[in-house]
This record gives sequence, C-alpha cells and structure tokens, in this order.
Amino acid sequence: MAKEAKTDQEEELFEETLRPKKFGEYIGQNKVKENLKIAIEAALKRKDTLDHVLLYGPPGLGKTTLACVIANEIGGNLRITSGPAIERPGDLASILTNLEDGDILFIDEIHRLSRVVEEILYPAMEEGAIDIIVGKGPSARSIRLDLPCFTIIGATTKIGAISSPLRDRFGIVHQLDFYNEAEIEQIIHRSAKILAIEINKTASKELSKRARKTPRTANRLLKRARDYSEVKGEGFIDEKLVKEALEMIEIDKMGLDKTDKKVLEAIINKFSGGPVGLETLAAATSEDKETIETVYEPYLMQIGFIERTPRGRKTTHLAHKHLGIKSKENQNKLL
Repeated sequence: MAKEAKTDQEEELFEETLRPKKFGEYIGQNKVKENLKIAIEAALKRKDTLDHVLLYGPPGLGKTTLACVIANEIGGNLRITSGPAIERPGDLASILTNLEDGDILFIDEIHRLSRVVEEILYPAMEEGAIDIIVGKGPSARSIRLDLPCFTIIGATTKIGAISSPLRDRFGIVHQLDFYNEAEIEQIIHRSAKILAIEINKTASKELSKRARKTPRTANRLLKRARDYSEVKGEGFIDEKLVKEALEMIEIDKMGLDKTDKKVLEAIINKFSGGPVGLETLAAATSEDKETIETVYEPYLMQIGFIERTPRGRKTTHLAHKHLGIKSKENQNKLL
C-alpha cells in the first residue's frame, strides 16, 4: 500500500510539473479557451466574480488543468475537492465557509455529489449563502450564513448524471473534445522540453498516434519511453525506441491496450459483434461498467471501432479489420 501511495504521489508530481499555468501555455481546446478568456476579461473589468463553470468530457482531456489556468488568469486561490470526498452537508458547509473572496472551488466528479449535499450547494451558487439547521426536533432552527464571493468549477465525465437543478446553476458550460494528432505532438514536445528529454520529430509523431487523442495519455507514454531509453537506449528517444517501448507495455499502433482489445474481442467473439448491453459486456470482461463507459468506450467510439445502438454496443468493420477478425457479414459470404 505504501508503494502504491508513493507511485500515486509521483504521478501527481509528474502531472503538476507539466501542467500549463496560463492560456498561452494551454494547447488545444481553442473555442473553449476563447470563450473563457472573454468571460474572465469581462468579469475582471466589472470587478465581479466569474460565473460558475461546468466542464465535461472524457478523462484526461485537461479539465483540472483548465481549472488551474482559470484560477491563475483571475488571480484567485484554487481549492480542490471531489464529489465522493464531500459525503455530508456539513463537509460542504465547512469548505464553503472557509473560502475567501475571489477563490475558485474546483469540484471534480461533481456528478457524484449526493442529493442532500447538492441542496446546500443551490443557495450557495445562486445567493452566496448557505442555510444551516441548528438543533434537533421542535427546537431546530435555520441560520443563514453569508459566503464570500467565489466561483465553482465543476468537472464531470458524465454530464447526463448531473441533476437539472444543479446543471442549470452553471452560467458557463463547455465540453472538452478529443485532441488531434498535431495538438498531441505539440504537447509531447512541450513536455519533453520541460523534462529535458531528447526526442526527435518522428518519435513524437509515433507517440502522438498512440496517445488516444488525450494529453494525459501522451504524457504517460512519453514517461514510459523515457524510462525505456534510459535503460535500453542511450537516453535519446527515436521512432524505433518508441515502438519497442510501447510494444513492451502492449500499446498497439492505434493506442489500444489489453483492456480495449478485451472489450472488442468480447463483443465480437462472445456476442457475434453485438449489439450487447453495457452490464452484460462488463460481466463478460470482468471490468467495471462505469470504467468501460467513461474510460474505454469514448475513444473506441471516437476512432469508429464501436457504435452505440438502442439495443446496445456493436463493433464496426474497422474494429474487425484492426484485430484481424472477419466480420459476421464477411463470414456469411464465405459460407
């Protein structure tokens, strides 16, 4: 457990080192950045607080990083928490009453807030106050506490799981999209420069192809390539070394790992290409259904390997071709 905690701390430190501090350093998401720049500049001119912001999209696209950038651009302190960490209304009340004017409260996985906690959040977001119940039974009374001026930034991978009353209280809502290969390549070059890693253009291009259109994955693969080059190479990363390093950790040329392939092969081999329901697929692969839905499925859909239908998930001919498995239609033609 101690070793796992140390590894998690190292990963957090690694991500923090590479995290952009200003919009000028943040690569990609250009439309989102432009809209946020205007909203921030307008708020600063009015000497007002920024509207509450909701960011949604698959994991690893930079929601936390964007929250840090917003806080830096505004000049406010960033307080970070998450939906699962706020278990009781009192936990949220404690966080809110300890904020200062101009602070940014970032709530990751905001869709996992309980309904009773949400009810504390409503007046805090709309009226800048919270209602606290003091005492029990007939003698219980409600006390309203005024809060400092603050902005909440919520992040979620499941926008549909957020209740309508909570979603409606965010003045600014943006979806973060997958990155293109050119943007991922820029991120890899920036990260390599910060970490003093020597990497050539063909190597960074190869990494960008396998990074699942996701900055977090790109930085993780760069780190693995760096480790491999220090042990098996001479500290310089070229295309050949990247291919060897990623082959060792079983990342293929499309960025698919063992779990991606397990999901695709289960649909193809166990369910004849689908359609198959999410719960059935999770049981067949021994994977958590939320992990499949939020981590693996978005990328597989993005590259056209999986389709969602009213009856469930189906693999496409592109998935069959990539895995070297004949599709049901082609098999029927051969019979």
